[in-house]
Amino acid sequence: MKKKLFYAFLAGSLSFSLGGCSGQTKEASEPKEEEAFEAENKQSTHWSYEGETSPKNWGELDTLYSECVDGKEQSPINIEISGVQSNHALDDVKTTYQPTIFSLKNNSHTVQANTSETINSIVVEGTEYKLAQFHFHQPSEHQFNGKNFEMEIHLVHQDKNNKLAVLGIMIKEGSKNKSLAEIWGKLPKKETKEETKLIQPINLTSLLPKSRNSFQYNGSLTTPPCSEKVEWVILEQPIEMSKAQIDAFGRIFPDNHRPVQPLYERDIHTSN
Repeated sequence: MKKKLFYAFLAGSLSFSLGGCSGQTKEASEPKEEEAFEAENKQSTHWSYEGETSPKNWGELDTLYSECVDGKEQSPINIEISGVQSNHALDDVKTTYQPTIFSLKNNSHTVQANTSETINSIVVEGTEYKLAQFHFHQPSEHQFNGKNFEMEIHLVHQDKNNKLAVLGIMIKEGSKNKSLAEIWGKLPKKETKEETKLIQPINLTSLLPKSRNSFQYNGSLTTPPCSEKVEWVILEQPIEMSKAQIDAFGRIFPDNHRPVQPLYERDIHTSN
């Protein structure tokens, strides 16, 4: 992704951070990315998707969440396909996914699948990012031409310098998704402290749509602290999940999406 796009920091989906004090330099006021990467499990201020702690109030809950309201490169966004810029110099995103055992956790904001393996990765603009986790949102956080999909998966990756890249996959109602069958059979209905280890390995390649055409832009985490400089890759073609599967997740999280944010001066690129 071009330099001017690169300097904008997701999610994930997963949660990360920022904040500043008067009289400090930018470097001094911003925590390191690795601190942000671990922020999801270390949040001191409660946030949610409804009521007084809902997305519209995130920026007021904690000074660490200030970017949720002050940031200019926030996620998610609405992707107006007619306005996407074709950039033939943009490298195709390369995925390397292998069968992997995951563990499930309900962190009170989503159901998240974690792994300690480092065998899964994507390459975005020549940089390799290792998969850390993936999780789900209902409805989708990103929009295409102003419309949400039924759900969205965020595959969260981190490079050797602790920068983040998220691969977003839209989900529409259709056939039963067999690749996610074991996860759906063990969905933790309440917040969990211990993770549930899955028995069958998941090959994330089987989750990807046939077409790998994608939209790329620079954004942020979609949960507090809404830290920016996240590389976003949104696949255009959705995958399918049955109504029963979608409804099962909805009974646990009826709505766990952040509304779309202003695009401001950012460009959205595709290699096609």
